Amino acid sequence: MWVRLSRIILRNRVLLLSLLGIITLFMAYQAQKVEMSYEYAQLLPKKDSAYIDYERFKQIFGEEGNLIAVGLEDEDFFNLKHFKNWQKLCSKLEDIDGVENLLSASNAYNLHKNTDEKKFEIAPVFDENINDQETLDSLASVFHSLPFYEGLLYNLENNVYLLGITVNKDKMASKQREKLILSIKEECDQFSESTGLELHYSGLPYIRVINSIRIKKEIYLFSALALLLCIITLFIFFRSFKAVIFPVLIVITGVVWALGTMSLFGYKITLLTGMIPSLLIVIGIPNSIYMLNKYHHEFRNHGNKIKALQRVIIKIGNATFLTNLTTASGFATFVITNSEILRQFGVIAALNIITLFVLSILMIPTIFSFYRPPQQRHIQHLENKNINAIIERLVHICEKHIKLVYASAVLVLLIGIYGITLIKSSGFMVDDIPESDVIYKDLKFFENHVDGLMPLEIIIDTERPKGAMNLSNFKRIEKLEKRLTNYDELSSSLSLLNILKFSKQAYYNGKEKYYSLPNNQEKNFILAYATKNEEDESAGVNALHSFMDSTQQITRVSIRMKDVGTKRMEELYTDFKQEVDSIFPPDKFDVTVTGSSVTFFKGTQYLVRNLFSSLALAVFLISTFMAIMFYSWRMVIMSLIPNILPLIFTAAIMGFTGIPIKASTILVFSIAFGISVDNTIHFLAKYRQELSTTGWDIQRSVKLALQETGVSMMYTFVVLFFGFGVYSVSKFGGTAALGVLVSLTLLVAITSNLILLPSLLTGLQKITTTKSFREPLLHIYDEEEDIELDDLEIEEISSPKKE
Repeated sequence: MWVRLSRIILRNRVLLLSLLGIITLFMAYQAQKVEMSYEYAQLLPKKDSAYIDYERFKQIFGEEGNLIAVGLEDEDFFNLKHFKNWQKLCSKLEDIDGVENLLSASNAYNLHKNTDEKKFEIAPVFDENINDQETLDSLASVFHSLPFYEGLLYNLENNVYLLGITVNKDKMASKQREKLILSIKEECDQFSESTGLELHYSGLPYIRVINSIRIKKEIYLFSALALLLCIITLFIFFRSFKAVIFPVLIVITGVVWALGTMSLFGYKITLLTGMIPSLLIVIGIPNSIYMLNKYHHEFRNHGNKIKALQRVIIKIGNATFLTNLTTASGFATFVITNSEILRQFGVIAALNIITLFVLSILMIPTIFSFYRPPQQRHIQHLENKNINAIIERLVHICEKHIKLVYASAVLVLLIGIYGITLIKSSGFMVDDIPESDVIYKDLKFFENHVDGLMPLEIIIDTERPKGAMNLSNFKRIEKLEKRLTNYDELSSSLSLLNILKFSKQAYYNGKEKYYSLPNNQEKNFILAYATKNEEDESAGVNALHSFMDSTQQITRVSIRMKDVGTKRMEELYTDFKQEVDSIFPPDKFDVTVTGSSVTFFKGTQYLVRNLFSSLALAVFLISTFMAIMFYSWRMVIMSLIPNILPLIFTAAIMGFTGIPIKASTILVFSIAFGISVDNTIHFLAKYRQELSTTGWDIQRSVKLALQETGVSMMYTFVVLFFGFGVYSVSKFGGTAALGVLVSLTLLVAITSNLILLPSLLTGLQKITTTKSFREPLLHIYDEEEDIELDDLEIEEISSPKKE
């Protein structure tokens, strides 16, 4: 097959390059249409009960994730000058397109009883024009006499005051959300600059937008760094501009195709898919390195350019295809996670890794067929004394110190197993943000002063119309709220009881001591007053509609909580369920605990479980591909050992250093395994070719295979190690961890493949290298098979001048 393919490629080189150019132009056009994702990445599948519960909550009560919180610590907040500056800020924020509502101390409302018309009237606590400190102090005293706002808008103990900004959900799901958030931030920054007071920002909309802006910047940064790294590495290795320009051209073409594919599939750029351009650059360059090394090696042997190019296709085409297939498989297994963001990442990465192979196998031979043969200086890297000295040292270790190699591998395995027992599983909503980042610091500010901002909702279905307004159910809700105050991770709750208490206080002329749950008689009086306000959507207890459905059968208790991590959240979730069931009998009430906090921790748990499954699938698929290629189950096991060991080592490092298992760190294993096994495939393919050449001399075949493939393995390792290493500069902890851990895994893998694998082949030759390995299912081209150059019939075209 590969002989025929080489003839087709080299005979039709102009046609193939033209077709590739046309496809690239089409993909470039499509790539212009790719957009950033402005939606929250849903981790749970749509059939999951937690997802269904959350969607039901949103259907009844609306979206709970469109609130931006702005916090201020100021002991002189009610100083006239400070207060008027705050009022000006709120006024400017209200004028921003996309801001739907604001709630803060300066625009808080009070309820007043109108005894003549028997209804509640709503009025601002603070007038817009307050001209003296005495008036402000008097109104501040009124504000502080309203317990409804304590813990909601201020914390008097810490002199912290909050501003809640509700933003339009449609704008938050569009390109306009960046402009909206940045406009809010700009007004707030001007306030801080003019007053000298520091403002703190948080809330899911704010965090998501700021992160999306950073993602866009990092896409360009990582792509540029990866490209620069590849250019430098290629030039150092090959000392040829052609050997730099054309591999770079191939990976850039691959990136264009990847972005075009995203557009055709209707995918948007997320935190994960944003990594694909730089990933393709790093993963695609090794194809060119193996092919150029083979081209130079063949040309040095016989001096025939066309013969060398044909042998590039024939002799390593099969192995290179399989290496790309295994790498793609590592990404493709993410499809089984049922997480849309991971599925998209897996599909685009896997497809375009195979595309990179196609581009490489077509472009390297065809482009170099137009150029003059390599000069002596271009192939001098094959005689690199330092590289050859390393290779000879490796050969010596594999021949003379096999027992030491085996003992070292067993020691690493034992230490690894112990380290794995120390790994902890955890995940935070701002997991990817370092502690030094202002977003993280601001979140901790809110957690320390108002007990957090992460939404938690308890839906109480009384299972009968108007059951939510039953006094006995009021008392059950009050009992639940008192129980929840025992948890330090939770803020004070907000429910229809707060509105009723506020209304009772208003009914008794604003006296603070009457802020309590109304009895049955008081409830009837209060509701009688409230029914007079139906036409005024902002007035009085009409706010009850925010906490009940239209039939008054279902109500909610809203809580804000700290970002406690998935492990603690799981414990709290179990406790909440027990508390709820003890107060609301399951046979009479249908109570659901939901909210973004719950869906996040459930989604993270689901994702971690599925990523383990994807890793197992990756090992299975790659083993299957290798079995097809080598047709020997013993050789498959042998090839897995030096690639599983690095994964165990990395897992142990995570255990010893306290890096937890979470979605971003589990990605490491599937990706690294798919890449590291490439070296094994190239080595074993060359080893089998040498077996035929040497008359089944195993020790000599190992040495020859190591001498030729070892150079390419080290070259590609340098590219991959530093290529993934660039992610370590990311501002997102998950991305940085991915880069560091993959680089570390590849470092151990290259060591394992250059030392342990040859040692296993040499020391266990009677067990591993059997007849089935000699007779593979897929034919590997024989080194000594003659190539009929006349069959190629390549038209000679004047070659470009030498560099």
